[in-house]
Amino acid sequence: MSGVLVHEWLAPRGGSENVFEALNEVFPDAARYCLWNESDGRFVVDGETWLARTPLRGHKAAAVPLMPLAWRALPRVDADWILTSSHLFAHHARFAGSARDAPKLVYAHTPARYIWNPELDLRGDTLAARAAAKVLKGVDRKRAQEPVAIAANSVFVQRRIAQAWHRESTVIHPPVDVTGFTRPPAPDERDERVLAALPETFLLGFSRLIPYKRLDLVIEAGIAADVPVVLAGSGSDEARLRSIAEERAPGRVFFVASPGAELYRALLQRCIALVFPAVEDFGIVPVEAMAAGKPVIAAAVGGTAETIVEGSTGAFVEHWSRDELRSAVDVVAGLSADACRAQAQRFSEAVFADRIREWVTESVDDARPPETRSA
Repeated sequence: MSGVLVHEWLAPRGGSENVFEALNEVFPDAARYCLWNESDGRFVVDGETWLARTPLRGHKAAAVPLMPLAWRALPRVDADWILTSSHLFAHHARFAGSARDAPKLVYAHTPARYIWNPELDLRGDTLAARAAAKVLKGVDRKRAQEPVAIAANSVFVQRRIAQAWHRESTVIHPPVDVTGFTRPPAPDERDERVLAALPETFLLGFSRLIPYKRLDLVIEAGIAADVPVVLAGSGSDEARLRSIAEERAPGRVFFVASPGAELYRALLQRCIALVFPAVEDFGIVPVEAMAAGKPVIAAAVGGTAETIVEGSTGAFVEHWSRDELRSAVDVVAGLSADACRAQAQRFSEAVFADRIREWVTESVDDARPPETRSA
């Protein structure tokens, strides 16, 4: 059977791009389409939407109102099924040709948070975005009735799909390169100089340095447990975080700007635990930490509640109070690295490949007339 894979815009890196890459490996003969491809050569596609030929290319926020229209004007394609990787409007995709009537499936990272959950994404909490949401919600829910099956990347997102789209879905957690985090890191000379300037052990916060990641709570965890903190990443919140560090824990918080893969692995190997305060739809970083044998301190909300095992591979905190944080650090300090690695294996690329292949095959078969289904 011939298929088509569809994604939103394609960037050089990102969690949804990792999923799309995995889908390419599972379905290597499928055609590939996206809004626009700015992946710096990571992906080769068969086509882009007409938005890619306009000045709006690459300007996600400005292009949002036109995305639903662009997705409905895809070219003629001959295909037996369509699988969209959607976190905004890719599930609206409609082709001409035989693909027009082919079964469509959706792997949903989330219904558009700009539209449905602006409290989780400040980009949707503006006057213009709220006005657009009133129009787009109805269209989005209507398009979400077209797929023959929907897969959610977590139970957290599955509930959101039910609320926003009024659809049932199957949970298939996204793939994580757990194997890559089991091998020893190989930092280069520059990385070694960075590591030499850090304490021997610490609590680690790793993400983009932006407000909703709440990396200020990583600093609070270090203060509560009297342990140094390393914040690794870059972003608009860096100045505020540095100010908090200087005021609350002078000389005890260290910043590592945009670490590469090997330095990131080395930081995980050296840390006591990853502290992950953000509420994410799934949360790949906590699984990577567990794959490296490190426990995680996180909120029992969102995807982390599905990946971390309380008292075995991490500790959950509710109010992020000093007493809670001190207790959480005490708990994770005694947890088994082997238990963390074993838990991470449940979210491996191989597990994802098996589950997504089976789900697509069964869903497409179920969409056929009864007399043509496989036995």
